[in-house]
Amino acid sequence: MQEQNSKNYFVHESSYVDEPAQIGDGTKIWHFSHVYKDVQIGQKCNIGQNVVIASNVKIGNNVKIQNNVSVYEGVVLEDYVFCGPSMVFTNVRTPRCEYPRNTSHDYHTTIVKKGASIGANATIVCGTTIGQRAFIGAGSVVTKDVPDYAIVYGNPARIKGWACACGDVMVEKDAAQLNCDRCNTHLKLK
Repeated sequence: MQEQNSKNYFVHESSYVDEPAQIGDGTKIWHFSHVYKDVQIGQKCNIGQNVVIASNVKIGNNVKIQNNVSVYEGVVLEDYVFCGPSMVFTNVRTPRCEYPRNTSHDYHTTIVKKGASIGANATIVCGTTIGQRAFIGAGSVVTKDVPDYAIVYGNPARIKGWACACGDVMVEKDAAQLNCDRCNTHLKLK
């Protein structure tokens, strides 16, 4: 375990953490990853192989980022977020090589709220908010905000159902209420 800012965490010898960075106790950063300066990573996170976390990114506690994910400036991941393998965050809406957009003014904020899961190879277009405990299906392209507990997939991603906090699909009891058969949770739709 390496020690930084009185925190104990693991960084594989093939990875880089630029100073200053705040990394919480029990976090693990695996092979060939790069954490830029001014990053905040919470406790007990698992950062997979070949992950890039750009400057000024904020990551909560117990977040799992699978292999080959780049978390660009402007992204905020709240507690218990899951980022599947090779999913993509964007941070600029109109990128151009000839006219670079590389200042914090150009970056659009993307927020992934507590407990949300993003499937493998999904693309999250910048400036969107993914609600609490939402599920983003593998390969989906998210172009607009996703409500809490929504299950979305497709290109563009559309609501296909609702997920319980425990992860099961909720069943419609009536037009305004959903039920989970596994944990007996009830969710009222707005």
